Parts: sequence; structure tokens; C-alpha cells
Amino acid sequence: MSRLQVVSGKGGTGKTTVAAALALALATEGKRTLLVEVEGRQGIAQLFETEALPYEERKIAVAPGGGEVYALAIDPELALLDYLQMFYKLGTAGRALKKLGAIDFATTIAPGLRDVLLTGKACEAVRRKDKSGRFAYDYVVMDAPPTGRVTRFLNVNDEVAGLAKIGPIHNQAQAVMRVLKSPATAVHLVTLLEEMPVQETVDGIAELRSAGLPVGRVIVNMVRPTVLDQAELEFAHTAPPSSIAASLSGAGLGGAGRGELAERLVAPLLRQADEYAERFALEREQRAVLTELDLPLHELPLLAEGMDLAGLYELATELRQQGIS
Repeated sequence: MSRLQVVSGKGGTGKTTVAAALALALATEGKRTLLVEVEGRQGIAQLFETEALPYEERKIAVAPGGGEVYALAIDPELALLDYLQMFYKLGTAGRALKKLGAIDFATTIAPGLRDVLLTGKACEAVRRKDKSGRFAYDYVVMDAPPTGRVTRFLNVNDEVAGLAKIGPIHNQAQAVMRVLKSPATAVHLVTLLEEMPVQETVDGIAELRSAGLPVGRVIVNMVRPTVLDQAELEFAHTAPPSSIAASLSGAGLGGAGRGELAERLVAPLLRQADEYAERFALEREQRAVLTELDLPLHELPLLAEGMDLAGLYELATELRQQGIS
């Protein structure tokens, strides 16, 4: 597995949830995982039912087998202060610039600087080692921007490297791109079995590949359970209503006078079967489109009880069982 796992997806597909579940899955068996948020939405804190994440790495969960999940919400202004201190030793002067509003100004107007800082912080965590020479984290999982913006977000360092031909900014951008375009990185796309998210996934993968960024896996989220298989759908479509009513009556529906009640149930049941058949066919078509991408394909179930911390651990277990570890 690549050490930097980038998770993107169309809005509404649950990419943050999948990123969090992936971090838990990778942290099992004693591993250490850092889960990074770059959009400032504090979605990770909500999922793990903890207070808002500060600009520091903080342990937020323990995975099965004793592994640990840390989390970090990257603040571009504070990341720029780190950058100024690292390369220019500004220290107090950097903090003064923040008070004057210069930091916010720089991250707003400088082409690509904001994204360089966000990706750079994640890549720094990937490369960091402790005193013994061991990597500080076995994996870093980034909850990245949506599919429509992720290629530009990850590739912006090339743009900055082109603007700054020499110096620390150039060197930083190049160092980040060496990580992002290497086998150390994998960009995963989260989708639903619906036409628009699947098409955006297909387009996003093409853009990533065109930019030379490594595509990892496709993860289908919120998959509904199969209620009727193909044979049962065909039976519902072809069987005479009278035979269905007889079956319902034979099953004891309605008690006394159940034959009449069973007949009244047939029409709404057949309508529901038709609606299910239509959705079943659509999902089958979209799954076929994703299969043609020739990438590892994983599916996560729709949780009937909604998403909470227990559900997050359940999804992590699903990912582990499907070979993501």
C-alpha cells in the first residue's frame, strides 16, 4: 500500500466518511495513521465525535489491534508561518505579518500557494522520521477536495515550480511533486452507483492519469442491499396478479378475509417491484462502467442506522475484509 492515501469524490458521496474509515482500516495491527483535513470543514471531528481539530496532530481513535489514528486540520495561514520559519527564520516577524493580515493576503492572491502549503504539510508528514529512523506514521490519509478540483489541487505544485524557477518555493514544490507522482501516493475516488457521480469519477480518473498522478482504487459508497435477484424480478414482472394474490393469501396476510386484502396488496407491491427493478438495472449499468476502468473496485454498504462512530468502525472492517490493509 502507498503511504500517502488521497481520497476524493463528488460532493455527497461520503468521501470524508470513507477517508476516516480508511484511516481506521490502515491503523489496525499496531499501525499509526495520520488523517489530514484540508478543506476546513471539521468533518473528521464530527465523525469521530470529538471537539474541533486544532492545527496540531492529535490522537482521535484507537483501531483494533492497538493501532492509532491521529488527525490534523491544516490551516493555510499557520502552515505559511511554519514555512516562513523553516526557510527564512522569520519567527516573531512572521507572527507580526499575520497580525497585519499579510499572511491571509499572501494565501489568497499568490497563485497556487495555498494548495502548495496544504499538500506540502501532508507530504512532510509522509517523509517525517523519528530519532530511530522509523517513519512517524505508517500511512497518511488525506481527505482531499472533490473530484472536480482534486487534479488541480494535487498538481498545483508543478504550476508554482514553473513560476518560481529557483529558491525555497521552487524546491518545496518540486519535493512535494516527487511524493505525489511516485508510488508512495495513491489517489482513490469515492462514488455512488448513480450516473452523475460515476461519470465524474470516470472524468476524474482521466484527468489524474493525464497529469501523471497515481490513481489507486474506486470505492463505491452507500450501496443498498439486494432485495430481489434477477430471477425474482422477472417473476414479479411476468407472474399473473392472481397467482401473486394467492401466494399472499396463502402466506396468511390479512387474517379473515385475507383473499380480498391480498388482492388489494398486489398492485402497490408490483409498483414497488417495478421501481426496484429500474434502480437495480441502473446500478448494474453503473457498476459495469466502473468495472471497465480496470481498477480495484470496493463497495461499502448503506448503513440503515445512519453514520456514527460505530458505523465508522463497521466500514473500516469492511475495507479490511476487502483487502485494504
